[in-house]
Amino acid sequence: MYTKRLKALLTPPEQAIFKKLSTPQKIQDYLDKLPINFELSGETCMSPRVVIRAKTAHCIEGAFLAAAALAYHGHEPLLMDFQTLPDDEDHVITLFKQNGRWGAISKTNHAILRYRDPVYLTPRELALSHFHEYLMWDGRKSLRAYSAPFDLRRFPPEKWVTPEKSLVWLADALDDAKHLPLVPKKNQRLLRKAAAVELRAMKIVEWKPPKKFWERG
Repeated sequence: MYTKRLKALLTPPEQAIFKKLSTPQKIQDYLDKLPINFELSGETCMSPRVVIRAKTAHCIEGAFLAAAALAYHGHEPLLMDFQTLPDDEDHVITLFKQNGRWGAISKTNHAILRYRDPVYLTPRELALSHFHEYLMWDGRKSLRAYSAPFDLRRFPPEKWVTPEKSLVWLADALDDAKHLPLVPKKNQRLLRKAAAVELRAMKIVEWKPPKKFWERG
């Protein structure tokens, strides 16, 4: 059984943390308390074990941890990847289902692309709820595709829950997975740019970058 195999990998302190993360809502609360990972020493793709130790995470690292917590409690560890215009960045969320409705756990530093309550009938409906939030600084709406639910149980838990090495291979696998278009080609030219007030809202962040972040370049 996948859950039993996962639990056998965890240390007692890790077990204590995962035991408390018994619902998607509690998992989101835990992720919200972790400072955002600004990758000051270079790009990272940390496993849940390393995230717990480092006490920081960015979006895909938070998604991995959330998926591991769901798997620990016997739920499906499902991810969804958002693909954008080439000038923008992708985002990864963790899916869950409660009482027949889909929701999502999300680690982000912004006031947008956050947690979704379980009110959506389908994964596509949930993905569409992100469309008008996915903006670029010039006002373009950049979200173009979403992945079908990506089940991490296709990989043994020791490959993605507890490794010390980077999980960039898993990020690549998710990026290469089947994605479904959100915007019909004929309608792409009809998309209206975001209003100035929407762009101002994008500047709201939960964790301010340290001085070193601006000095890297």
